[in-house]
Amino acid sequence: MSESDALFDLTGKTALVTGASSGLGRQAARILLEAGAQVVGLARRNDALRQLQSEVGADFSPISVDLGAVSDFDAVAQVVSEPFGPPDIVVHAAGINLREPADDVSLESWDATLHLNLSIPFFLSRALVSCMKERHWGKIITFASLQTFRAFPNSIPYGASKGGVGQLTRAMAEEWSRFGVSVNAIAPGFFPTELTQPVFENEEIAQRNAAQTCFGRNGSLEDINGPILFLASRASDYVTGQILMVDGGFTAK
Repeated sequence: MSESDALFDLTGKTALVTGASSGLGRQAARILLEAGAQVVGLARRNDALRQLQSEVGADFSPISVDLGAVSDFDAVAQVVSEPFGPPDIVVHAAGINLREPADDVSLESWDATLHLNLSIPFFLSRALVSCMKERHWGKIITFASLQTFRAFPNSIPYGASKGGVGQLTRAMAEEWSRFGVSVNAIAPGFFPTELTQPVFENEEIAQRNAAQTCFGRNGSLEDINGPILFLASRASDYVTGQILMVDGGFTAK
């Protein structure tokens, strides 16, 4: 194996991907597996996780958990460490966007959005980081958003949570990078996932979003492969506290 290939080789590494049942989480699980990692996929829908396992094989372990209802993070950390050992890599891809007008936002929907999008990445990372610190190597990848930097209609709770993810990423990097743990974020543009389905169902909006990118197109799931692999591997060992925009240049224009 060449040195360049070795930089991205994840053989012998274990990974946890939340939101692995669909969309970018599912794609992240796939590319980590292809790079040699053993992957635990965490999501609510057991059937979707089992379907992915049937496609990729025994190096993927599905665990059905409703993260929106989790309060005991140490228990979750123990469960996800059982199949392959404590994870070296954690990808926080689970998320929610209820797309409510400001006047319709309830305290319950506000709390649910911030809990899943912002609280889970911190408390679950904290429950898992001790083993990374012992190894003096670990990778935590959060999912920021265009709304980390831009305001979109009907998205106040989501925008607030993703703005928080940006600062959370920097703060966790400041806290844990001295122990060899890199913490970075990917901020996707418009990709065809369940979360963005309402956008892609409207052809006019989808085309308008594509026109706002430098490439003139929206993302495809494969466009996330390289950024995930970079931030999960030795290739990014001196990169931490950063937000990598994977948006086709949407925020560059």
